[in-house]
Amino acid sequence: MVDPDPIPMLVFFTRSTSGPARRMESLLAHVQRKERDRLRVRRVDADEHPRLLEKFAVEEVPSLVLVIDQRVVDRLDGRANMPQIEQLIEQHLPAPVAA
Repeated sequence: MVDPDPIPMLVFFTRSTSGPARRMESLLAHVQRKERDRLRVRRVDADEHPRLLEKFAVEEVPSLVLVIDQRVVDRLDGRANMPQIEQLIEQHLPAPVAA
């Protein structure tokens, strides 16, 4: 049996027609680079994957869902700014290891 991926995942539910989601793209790209050792960032197009919207109980796009050990531990519904995203991550992830 294979263990689940131990690295937490931030799932970004987006839609090509959503202005707020498009404005968040650069923030998520920054988070993906900055947190690459602690977190995986995955984008999910809400129009292409409606079953995932249902599975994660997403009612608003954009939404960010933080998944740790295959469980949803927190979320941000609607447009989020960088301080909100950073707070979401820091509340649930261990501090980064200093080099």
